[in-house]
Amino acid sequence: MIEIKHLNKRFGDFTALSDLSLSVAKGELFGFIGPNGAGKTTTIRILGGILAPTSGSVHVCGIDMAAEPETAKAKIGFIPDRPYLYEKLTAMEFLRFTADLYNVPGAGFSKKAMGMLRQFSLENWSDTLIESFSHGMKQRLIMASALLHDPEVLIVDEPMVGLDPAGIKMVKRLFREMAAAGVAIFMSTHTLSVAQEVCDRVGVIHKGRLIATGDMDDLTRQAHAERTDLEEVFFRLTQEESLNY
Repeated sequence: MIEIKHLNKRFGDFTALSDLSLSVAKGELFGFIGPNGAGKTTTIRILGGILAPTSGSVHVCGIDMAAEPETAKAKIGFIPDRPYLYEKLTAMEFLRFTADLYNVPGAGFSKKAMGMLRQFSLENWSDTLIESFSHGMKQRLIMASALLHDPEVLIVDEPMVGLDPAGIKMVKRLFREMAAAGVAIFMSTHTLSVAQEVCDRVGVIHKGRLIATGDMDDLTRQAHAERTDLEEVFFRLTQEESLNY
């Protein structure tokens, strides 16, 4: 569902990504972790079609992002780390705007949109201007809008930022349900406990390079860790890579 091959991204003399290759299968929840500045957000933006790579390719559902960007993006639900919204719209107006962008049929829109707002505990604010929302409410609204067109691929950057414990629990459950329904999820996060709890596989990026990937048993072996704990594995892998860099 997601296939990245030999991806490179340079900003002037700085190399943000170096020969990054990975894939995410249908129904898989893939976690992407790394230190600040490792290249996570650059990868997310390239996957979402916001940023063009210097070289390499991205295919979504078999569609080349560079050759057919609109077709590829129609398959994607994109949740950024910061909820940039049109704050003079109401929640329902923003969902209508999003539905139009993705050519969601008008018939049944109101019922579906209200269902999404209810799922994210926003139904009582459907006609309220977004500018009055808290950060957590805005984050939940951007998630609702990303799922409105039933994407086959979900790309998420730091989904738990700004959410309260109930919201975090709901999002974790939702992601597992979506994966079970066949949606491929690529999730970048700093919250290692969440990655360990919900992800089928995890990739570790450091200084623009993918240094390890696999399930927890695979990563534990690669890190020569004493226990299956993502925090210990993460620090062992990144510290070893820093010494060898």
